[in-house]
Amino acid sequence: MTGGAEIVSIAGQRPLDLGIILAYLIGITWFGARFGSTQKTLKDYFLGGRSAPWWAIGFSIVSAETSTLTIIGTPALAFGGNLGFLQVVLGYLIARIVISSLFLPHYFRGDLYTAYELMQRRFGSRIRKLTAGTFLILRALAEGVRVFAISIVISIILGTGEVASILLIVCLTLFYTFEGGMTAVIWTDVVQMFLYIGGAVLSFYVILSQIPGGWAHVSTAAGALGKFQVFDFRFEATAEFFTRPYSFWAGIIGGAFLTTASHGTEQLMVQRLLAARTQGESRAALFASWAVIFFQFSLFLMIGTMLFVYYGDTGLAPPRPADRLYPAFIWNHLPHGIAGLVIAAVLAAAMSNLSAALNSLASTTIMDFYKPLVRGARPESYFLRLARLATLFWGAALFLIGLIARHWGSVLEAGLSIASILYGGLLGVFLLGLLTRRVGETAAMIGMAAGQLLMIYVKFQTSIAWTWYVLLGTSVTLLIGYAASLLWPAGRGRPGAEGAESHA
Repeated sequence: MTGGAEIVSIAGQRPLDLGIILAYLIGITWFGARFGSTQKTLKDYFLGGRSAPWWAIGFSIVSAETSTLTIIGTPALAFGGNLGFLQVVLGYLIARIVISSLFLPHYFRGDLYTAYELMQRRFGSRIRKLTAGTFLILRALAEGVRVFAISIVISIILGTGEVASILLIVCLTLFYTFEGGMTAVIWTDVVQMFLYIGGAVLSFYVILSQIPGGWAHVSTAAGALGKFQVFDFRFEATAEFFTRPYSFWAGIIGGAFLTTASHGTEQLMVQRLLAARTQGESRAALFASWAVIFFQFSLFLMIGTMLFVYYGDTGLAPPRPADRLYPAFIWNHLPHGIAGLVIAAVLAAAMSNLSAALNSLASTTIMDFYKPLVRGARPESYFLRLARLATLFWGAALFLIGLIARHWGSVLEAGLSIASILYGGLLGVFLLGLLTRRVGETAAMIGMAAGQLLMIYVKFQTSIAWTWYVLLGTSVTLLIGYAASLLWPAGRGRPGAEGAESHA
């Protein structure tokens, strides 16, 4: 792997690439900050005033669903395996059907700002705080991994070291998110999505041009080794069935449960769905985003397959760890100018996801924790000022978590497994609220706690693949929560009783 001193030397000899990257960082920060003058209310700051068109929200969903983890981690999966990850992406489509039919009607019944207000409406204030607090922990940990992933890219370019790299990108993203709120997040997401997908398409053709024989050779060499295999229908009645993350069953079921949880219960995604003008536009954005996601993952997996052929043909040693594979190839092998453009595209994905996380963490902090405690009327300007302060707080928190995340292993699977541990309990308690009438707040909290405890055990004491985590956590939460309702049923006079009657 290229040493730090050599990287600095390379960086110093590539003013065109560095100029493109610098121009992007300055330009996107300026563009996002321009929306600051439109932020007058909490609805503006957290929901973009519900004025964004559905197609922009759809692209914003893609950007929030994508991160540097996707861009540097997905090619690494194909490099070391095959196209089996697409089975998980097919599960994403099933999840969108469930969300559009089950969750969206409830979210558009009333004037909601966060997903967890629905839990108070159905159960009570305690479970609203429990689910909101779970989200804050989940998103902070998962985003910490993503923040660290950004430093991999920047350190390859500048040799600045991980700490300085993390600090640079967090500060720039924090600036325009602090100023422009959700409006800045959505419209910078649109710009950044086109940039990083365009950069990936460009790098696809450049990598292909450097392989003698072109696509015909890639197809022959990779096909002979099974690198184009997508589906794995093996169904063993053994423990191995639950340890393979990318079988058809784990992919479809795991992907469906993972995305139902992330897009249906996590504020990062629900906030975008709530920002649509109508329920119909929210549904259109949700399904349009899947088509782009499928194309995107297919593209990055094919890039990983081509890199496998390239390194196999040349006999060069690929960078280690595998997460450095794609960004290192871009910087060291793509022509000047193109390399800078593609690296800027990678940073675009990083910044769009980070800005979304900052705004969603701030919205949950203010709307689910602080505002319910305030007694008496306060002007919108008061809460808007606090929302911006909360954004600053979470920027500092994610910087610190990003430093710790340097020791958590493969960035893509680390991010997905961390999220999957907590998603099961969240999805389970939402389903208890939407599908049952007899389960009250106490029983739901017991079920959620049982689901979370099980997943901590599964993560650290078993070899079960992360694709099964959400299914397991959800199932246990549903079963224990419903069983507990036999002792603590929902009823009139108890928290959540009215919600159970009117919203189940």
